[in-house]
Amino acid sequence: MRRRLAAALIVPALMLTAACGGGDDSKKDASASASPSADAAKTEVPKAVASADPMPTVAGEAGKKAEITVPKGEPSGKFVVNTLKEGTGPEIKKDDLVVTKYTGKVWKSGKELSGSYDKDGQPLVVPAGSPTILPLFSESVLGKKVGSRVLVVAPPAAAFGEQGQPQLGVGPKDNLVFVLDVDSILPKKAEGTQAPIPSDLPQVKADKDEAATITVPKNDPPKELVDKVLIEGKGAEVKSGQTVYMQYSGAAWAPNQGKDAAKLFDTSWKTGAPFSTVIGQGQVIEGWDKGLVGKKVGSRVLLVIPPEQAYKDQAKGEDLPANSTLVFVVDIVGAV
Repeated sequence: MRRRLAAALIVPALMLTAACGGGDDSKKDASASASPSADAAKTEVPKAVASADPMPTVAGEAGKKAEITVPKGEPSGKFVVNTLKEGTGPEIKKDDLVVTKYTGKVWKSGKELSGSYDKDGQPLVVPAGSPTILPLFSESVLGKKVGSRVLVVAPPAAAFGEQGQPQLGVGPKDNLVFVLDVDSILPKKAEGTQAPIPSDLPQVKADKDEAATITVPKNDPPKELVDKVLIEGKGAEVKSGQTVYMQYSGAAWAPNQGKDAAKLFDTSWKTGAPFSTVIGQGQVIEGWDKGLVGKKVGSRVLLVIPPEQAYKDQAKGEDLPANSTLVFVVDIVGAV
């Protein structure tokens, strides 16, 4: 029986389905950010080798679900990163945002972990070489070319560490076997010249690879949704039902009026990878669904969301009082 992997790989954070999404409160703490967490791997990560004895075998075409056969006997205990098929695209460099599709198994039990090619499965966006991401992903894609298929055998030190991941059926001594398809590289943010912003709307500075600086004017916020394109991308229009990858920064209007820089209540930049969600289907607040569907991939969008399309009369913490108008700067870096 397959085990759900996504929830165990994520960094718990105030993400959009919690900070600005709608839906059942019971689901909010389990909402996915974009990143497989490396917090579990406390011990030193062993240096990767290209092969070890014994080795799993893999069948199937790159770009489709892999069929992994785990050999009998104990794993070598080595961290194996073996290129099954070399791609023809650009080489992955440190801190590149890599779209990776995966299939995975637990060596000892043979349990299949839910992957990108399963129903409702999604790719993982992996910041290459990042110490905040499980090495079985972050180290395995580093130096590979886009289009590659890679076999990974990960001992606990390169995966969930000494505590394992019981909810997946991964014990503290379990080695994991993954096949990673290196799909593409996402831009870190929207690129281009930012359009002027009217003085009665928040001003935005977002020219670095970091959270945006938002300055909220002293006037009252608009009563209707604002979805102003600051940089228009060259990609396809985002459609309802797509999974969209975004860098975002968010602030509440009223607590930040007239300040040089708003205090952000959340930003994707702190996780090391873009946030992803299905858009237009009620998984995030109404202002996101209405404001981002139809925008082009590669765009930067200023969203000013009135309370009735956000959290209405619900307070969401000190930085998000009840009846807040929300301000977001959203860079749409990908959609699938």
